Amino acid sequence: MTDTKTTILHQERIVPQIFRLCLSSPGIAQEARPGQFVHLRIREGTDPLLRRPFSIHRVDRERGEVQVLYQVVGQGTRLLSRKPVGERLDALGPLGHGFEVSEEGGGVLLVAGGIGIAPRFFLCEDWLRGRAGTALIGARTRDGILCHDLLRSGGVTVHIATDDGSFGDRGVVTDLLNAQLEAGREASASPIVYACGPVAMLASVAALCRAYEVPCQVSLESRMACGLGACLGCAVKVRSSVPPGYEYQRVCTEGPVFEAEEVIW
Repeated sequence: MTDTKTTILHQERIVPQIFRLCLSSPGIAQEARPGQFVHLRIREGTDPLLRRPFSIHRVDRERGEVQVLYQVVGQGTRLLSRKPVGERLDALGPLGHGFEVSEEGGGVLLVAGGIGIAPRFFLCEDWLRGRAGTALIGARTRDGILCHDLLRSGGVTVHIATDDGSFGDRGVVTDLLNAQLEAGREASASPIVYACGPVAMLASVAALCRAYEVPCQVSLESRMACGLGACLGCAVKVRSSVPPGYEYQRVCTEGPVFEAEEVIW
């Protein structure tokens, strides 16, 4: 983990309310693994008081650069979107437990809902590296479908679904997942699923993977105050082998990536 001052190298708006931020942070870039996150202090002082967590979207280890993809949803991210190139930010990271990757299985299915594509992209670039992979991306409208062209240019097969049918198939991303898992079962090929997105979507993904007996890892989103496991504000309920059969684990330290079967939805 590195606590350092980073410099904003580039910032661009991808679609309304969605931004890509590139930071110079050689220490974090060298240590980062897919699924981890950085905790950024937006500005000095007490307003906003808390840091903001952002999944690591892309890393260039040679250049020492880290990218995050974020959505403007409140004061902190609104202030961040106005930061100019050259400004310094205090960054803590990489934090959290990332994805556990495996060479086994009948392929890789990456499932993303909206801004959940952020950590999936890092996984593709850092681990797939020419291996066969399929990305399933869902959003409410066309504007919520992110990074599909970049994924395709990297050799990833991409399937898209939108609620309103404005891009790809009409429906939700779990419709795409169900079709892929059914095809895999008919071909006797069991994939590994890596998913990130809203909790309701992840719960549905977990249920499908359980029904098809397919391994699945999920990256949970949660409000994080400290990012270091001290405040316990991001705890989630997970299964335990000892009475009463469950316990609480912290998204910022034991997660954000969990085995889907562990989480009590």
